[in-house]
Amino acid sequence: MKKKYFNRILLVMCACVIAYAFLLPLLFMLFTSFKGLAEAMTSSTLLPHTWTLQNYRDLFASTSTAPIFKWLMNTAVVTVSGTILRITTSVLAAYALARLPVPGKRFIVVGLVWAMAIPEIVTFFPLFYIFKQINMLNSLLPLILPSGSGVMCIYLIYNFLLAFPKELEEAGLVEGANVFQVLWHIVLPSVKPVVITQAFITFLGLYNSYLWPSLVVNKQENRTVTLGIAALVLGENYTNPGLMMASTLVSVVPVLIIFMFANKYVVKGFTQSGIK
Repeated sequence: MKKKYFNRILLVMCACVIAYAFLLPLLFMLFTSFKGLAEAMTSSTLLPHTWTLQNYRDLFASTSTAPIFKWLMNTAVVTVSGTILRITTSVLAAYALARLPVPGKRFIVVGLVWAMAIPEIVTFFPLFYIFKQINMLNSLLPLILPSGSGVMCIYLIYNFLLAFPKELEEAGLVEGANVFQVLWHIVLPSVKPVVITQAFITFLGLYNSYLWPSLVVNKQENRTVTLGIAALVLGENYTNPGLMMASTLVSVVPVLIIFMFANKYVVKGFTQSGIK
């Protein structure tokens, strides 16, 4: 019995050391954001000697060179709209492939598998050329519209629907419901963990995206928070680590809050998507 408790304590200690190693960069970011300019440049300690909120005051002053609230609003519009667009198109496409008599269904599914093997960066040039031809550059639309093509999302929801019992949908049709009512009231509540998981992954991808937005958005007022932080780091404030860490922390907090509420659905979605 004593050996069992000793092994458990040893395991917990090892887990704490590993957790601290992974949390150390986040702790460094947090504490550095509360350091003044001189201390942030010269101090070698983790905790600040003098705590200050000046970095956050400068950040949220929302000047013309760093309109942080505008960046956050643009990011919210892009991530929410893009996520809704991808989930809507993916659910409709997956349900059509899994249940409706779509011509050439096998070829479409095989095409989805092949499309997942294509690197996303390969599509950047044709997309850029298309948006340039229709004069949509330097707007939020190029950041939102490509989100509708969620090949991985379609394929995962499609695979989950293959294991979903058709009898429940047939019962709804017998009761007089149409296809969209069956999808909304019967299918979606059952696949909610998988849909929420894909929505969260899509949200993270859009929120953290940098390369594609940097190609299509140059105007200050249309930047997302990732582009804004990059501008702060590469601009005149690159010598102020405290301001850089404060801006990074502000960008991380919304994702952490959303993950806290979506965590149980994400875990459940990953579990159910692997069970047939």
